[in-house]
Amino acid sequence: MDRHARLNILDTHVWLWLMEGDPRLTDELVESLEQSASVGTLSVMTLSLWEVATLEAAGRIRFLVPVDTWLLEALETPGLNLLEIDASIAAESARLPDDFPGDAVDRLLVSAARTRNACLYTADPAIIDYGKRGWVNVHAVRIP
Repeated sequence: MDRHARLNILDTHVWLWLMEGDPRLTDELVESLEQSASVGTLSVMTLSLWEVATLEAAGRIRFLVPVDTWLLEALETPGLNLLEIDASIAAESARLPDDFPGDAVDRLLVSAARTRNACLYTADPAIIDYGKRGWVNVHAVRIP
């Protein structure tokens, strides 16, 4: 299967890095994500909006514009889809196999990838390890 034909879900930090042009993402990865967006298979979860707002409120990230403006502008990215938590994602998050080590947000991200047969783009070592054990399709974002 073409990797761009599969749904690709961005972990919150990868979405932030992509939107902000962060050098932690290689040119090759940005090009791949842009290709995914061009065919409509690039997604971010609604919970990532909450997570970004929470990080900003806690002072862990800063924007040049108010966070609500940043979120609205980021969601206008052509080809970026918003994936909501539905019953299947919620149910899967409560029954992840092999003692998944993540918090609630990570559980929902992994559950979304599992229920949608999607690839989750993340730099989170626990999620990457979970993917290596065969429980979720992960693209490990390597930080240079």
